[in-house]
Amino acid sequence: MDRLKLSLKLGLLVAPFLLSTGSALGRDDGRFTDSPLKPWFDSLRSHLGPCCSDADGVAVADPDWDSHNGHYRVRLDGVWVEVPDEAVITEPNRAGRTMVWPVKTVFGVSIRCFMPGSMI
Repeated sequence: MDRLKLSLKLGLLVAPFLLSTGSALGRDDGRFTDSPLKPWFDSLRSHLGPCCSDADGVAVADPDWDSHNGHYRVRLDGVWVEVPDEAVITEPNRAGRTMVWPVKTVFGVSIRCFMPGSMI
């Protein structure tokens, strides 16, 4: 019985860390330091918060995003994920390509920011 209580306490202590690591794992290794768009990418934010930077975003090919039932959706790892309206960046897309900033947790994938492309 004491082992069970200890396991539950340990799980409660570790769970917040595991849940928070999804948004904290950036990939900014300096590749975009000299890009003239870096300050713009760093300033991007949706109603859900800052998007982080270009290094944290993922470019999405045209077949992997569309508008469905009045909302955007993206295909990530073979699964269609609805983009919350609050995640859509409404300012002009200076990068030209569709980008998404996914947050992966133990509960699945959510979208922090989404910037649609031209859909041509």
